[in-house]
Amino acid sequence: MLKSLFTSTMLASALAISALPTGASAQDAEMVYNRGNDTDPSTLDHHLTSTVAEGHIMRDLYEGLVVQGADAEVVPGVAERWDISEDGMTYTFYLREDARWSNGDPVTANDFVFAYRRIQDPATAAPYANMLYVIEGAEEANTADGALEDIAARAIDDRTLEITLKTPAPYFLELLTHQTGLPLHQASVEEHGSNYTSPGNLVTNGAYMLESFTPNDQIVMRKNPEFHDADNVAIDVVNYIPFEERATCLRRFEAGEVHSCSDVPLEQMDYMEANLGDALRIVPYLGTYYLPVKTTKEGLSDPRVRQAMSMAIDREFLAEEIWQGAMIPTHSYVPQGIGNYGEPAEMPYADDDMLDREDAAIALLEEAGYGENELSIELLYNTSENNANTMTAIADMLGNIGIQATTVEMEGATYFNYLREDGDFDVARAGWIGDYSDPQNFLFLHESDNLGFNYSRWVNEDYDELMDQASVETDIDTRAEILKEAETLLLQEVPVIPILYYTANALVSDRLVGWEDNVMNVHGSRWMSITE
Repeated sequence: MLKSLFTSTMLASALAISALPTGASAQDAEMVYNRGNDTDPSTLDHHLTSTVAEGHIMRDLYEGLVVQGADAEVVPGVAERWDISEDGMTYTFYLREDARWSNGDPVTANDFVFAYRRIQDPATAAPYANMLYVIEGAEEANTADGALEDIAARAIDDRTLEITLKTPAPYFLELLTHQTGLPLHQASVEEHGSNYTSPGNLVTNGAYMLESFTPNDQIVMRKNPEFHDADNVAIDVVNYIPFEERATCLRRFEAGEVHSCSDVPLEQMDYMEANLGDALRIVPYLGTYYLPVKTTKEGLSDPRVRQAMSMAIDREFLAEEIWQGAMIPTHSYVPQGIGNYGEPAEMPYADDDMLDREDAAIALLEEAGYGENELSIELLYNTSENNANTMTAIADMLGNIGIQATTVEMEGATYFNYLREDGDFDVARAGWIGDYSDPQNFLFLHESDNLGFNYSRWVNEDYDELMDQASVETDIDTRAEILKEAETLLLQEVPVIPILYYTANALVSDRLVGWEDNVMNVHGSRWMSITE
């Protein structure tokens, strides 16, 4: 699949050296970063992306108004500075003069206006459009009740962008580091249509530009000479290599063929801890691993059945035995330590003995009309050894309460599109990594009209009303109370079963300089370099 990555990389290096002018040394050869990624992106249209693996790629290709530095803190991007009105409703961004697209065109305020209108255009069908509903007029435009021209992102002039919000949002600057906040080169999008992301067509404004994309092999990015900070970008070429089997990335890493792996094979944790030293990175991460349950299915539409399944899952076993301590068991949905919230809500049986929980789960199933082996379900998951082992263990746990469960694997590149498009499943595996540190970023997924991420197709008017109340509440403490009430309702109805909190697990070569561990697990290639 990767044919001989080592051979092809060495050949590329040899070619680079052989092409040097007379008198040049090998030190002048290109600096190449072979970067393991979880999977191939389903698209390079950042308005249609949603996964962490796609986010890594977008972060290298594009630059937003603000960006996350090596430590994940918000720093200036295309905007060199900004003003915020006293009421927190209006942001005025002043764009740097030297911001350029990879074709040499200047990056202007209109490039952001065009992008913000396109992501809200119903024809785009962007799954993440509601991330920007905080902007006045965005939600109305996306639901076809308003005009795209009424979205309150306006170019005052080429270098001044004004954005007005519906309500104050303490997380807004951090939100703009997400791919939904990135600009687009209007002329190339309009010229090439859906093919604008193809190599040769894609015009980007980040530290790198797209050279080639070979599915199941690699994405090759080359340093963008038009990037305003190009002089401080050390790495010349980034090869994004998909590794759905984490053990394969481990082998390539040990052979020196890749400089980093975005995840690790947890079944080999003991080996890695014993042999890889500081190359193994395990750090806290703002994310939840959970199971959407299709609430429109017969049987699964009953919250008693969903609650029984949740009660039967031994989260401590999954965290320690399956994930080898690289995940944290949870009976909450919103991650601990998140901003603007306090302690998350928790399922009432969190501390109960597992045998007592199984008895209570069997009683709930009987109350719902299901005896032993009268309910059969499929557990769907995307390709990876860790996911396979998790879902197999859960199938065994459900068997303890008389539910017949089988596992079904789906290839990663199409998996999340399948979930978003209301694919036919009973229970699936999903995960959500915080785009910004605020509970709204987790709880909004399950609003009734969020068809992009409400995989369970759960509809609850009380939940929607609580989320609406929170969206207009300006007092941070009152807002937190409303959001916690919403999370409590979510845990009572269980359209999703939270089971684990993520940690960020990676392999990082000692030759890769500039990789800084952080709770958001963001590592832009522009901040790094490779040493001999």
